[in-house]
Amino acid sequence: MKIVIVPSGFKECLDAEEVALAMERGVRRVDQAIDMDVIPMIDGGEGFAKTIVNIKGGELIYKKVTGPVGKKIESHFGIIVENGKRTAVIEMAAVSGLKLVPRNQRNPLKTTTYGVGELIVAALDLGVDNILIGCGDSGTSDGGAGMAQALGVHFFDKERQIVDIYGGEDLMKVDSIVTTHIDRRLKEVSINVACNWKNILCGEEGVARIFGPQKGASPKQVEQLSSALEHYASLIQEALGIDVRSLPGSGASGGLGAGLIAFTGAMLHPRFDIIMDYISIEEKISTADLVFTAEGSLDFQTPNGKIPAEVARIAKKNNIPVIAITGTIGLGADLNYHAGIDAYCSIIQKPTSLDEAIKNAPKWIEESTESVLRQVSIGLGIAQKKRILEKALI
Repeated sequence: MKIVIVPSGFKECLDAEEVALAMERGVRRVDQAIDMDVIPMIDGGEGFAKTIVNIKGGELIYKKVTGPVGKKIESHFGIIVENGKRTAVIEMAAVSGLKLVPRNQRNPLKTTTYGVGELIVAALDLGVDNILIGCGDSGTSDGGAGMAQALGVHFFDKERQIVDIYGGEDLMKVDSIVTTHIDRRLKEVSINVACNWKNILCGEEGVARIFGPQKGASPKQVEQLSSALEHYASLIQEALGIDVRSLPGSGASGGLGAGLIAFTGAMLHPRFDIIMDYISIEEKISTADLVFTAEGSLDFQTPNGKIPAEVARIAKKNNIPVIAITGTIGLGADLNYHAGIDAYCSIIQKPTSLDEAIKNAPKWIEESTESVLRQVSIGLGIAQKKRILEKALI
C-alpha cells in the first residue's frame, strides 16, 4: 500500500510540518516499511514564508515591526531567487496573525495590519522584483488600512486631521482617503496574494460576520465591524473608483485583501492555485492507494478552499480515498463527505481543556493516525480473505 500524507497545520498549535511528522510516526507504528510520501502543505497562513523559503533554498530576513496589538515584535519574511528575479515572501500570520494576539485582547476592532505594511517596505528596501503575500490565520479586521498607513496612505477625519488606524473601529472616524504619499516603489513590483478566494469584504457573507467571532468579536462588535468595513469600502470607491465590497478575496485576512487590491494594485489568487506553483503534489497523490490529510478544525468552512478539501479534489480525479485527521469536528463537518473526504477522525477522545489539547496534540495526532490505519488494515484483511474464498469456490 502506498500512502501520501498532505496535512495543513493546526492553527495556534502545530505547523504543517509538525503535523506531518506526527502522522508519519503514526503510520510507522503500524508498518515500518510502508511506502509513504509526506508533504506538509501551506495555505497562506502560519508557516507560509518558511516553507516556501525551505523549498526554494531562499533566505529568511528577520525584522522588528508592529504586531497586531500595537507592540513591537520580531517577524520575518523570505527572499527567493528564480530566473534572476528576487521575490519577497511575506506571511501576514507572522506579523498580524491570531496567534500573536493574547487571548485576553482578542477584539478585531482593536488589532492592526500596520506591520504587514512595514514588511512590504522592508522588502522594497531590498530591491525585490516581486512580492508574494500569504493571507491566512489573521488576527485583524482593519481592511488593510493599517498596512496602507505604513505604505504612506493618509486617512483624514471631517476636520482634515489624520486618523491613526489601530483597528477596525477607527475606520468609522475616517471621512476621506489620500494616496498622494504612497510609496512609489509599489508601481515597480508585481504583488501576488494567496488567499481564500471566497472571502468577501461586505454584506451578510462578509468577513465581519463570518470570521469576526473567531477573532473574539461579540455579536454587537460584529455589527460594528460590518458597518465600519462597509463605510471603508465606500471611501475606497470614492477615492479610487474601485468597488471592493464583493471582489473575490477582498475579505481575506479581515479585509487585508481589499486593502491590497486598492492600495498596492495586487493580484489576488485562490491560495491553493498559486501555492501549487511552489509545491507540487498532484503527481504524488495520483500514485497513492490512500491519502491522509489534516486540519485543526473540520467544519462547514473546510470545503471552501481549505487544504483537506483541495487535497480531496485532486485525489478524486484518480478515485483515491481520503481520510482527514482533525483536532475538532465542527458545525457542518458532514459537508466534507460531498467535498471528497471519505472519512474523518478527531484526535480528541476524552473531555479536555484547550491547553491540554494543544500540549498533547503531537501525541494524539500520532495515535489517531495509527488507529485509523489499523482500521483500514482490518478492512483490507477482510477483503483479501473474501477474495481468497471466492477463488476457492470457482
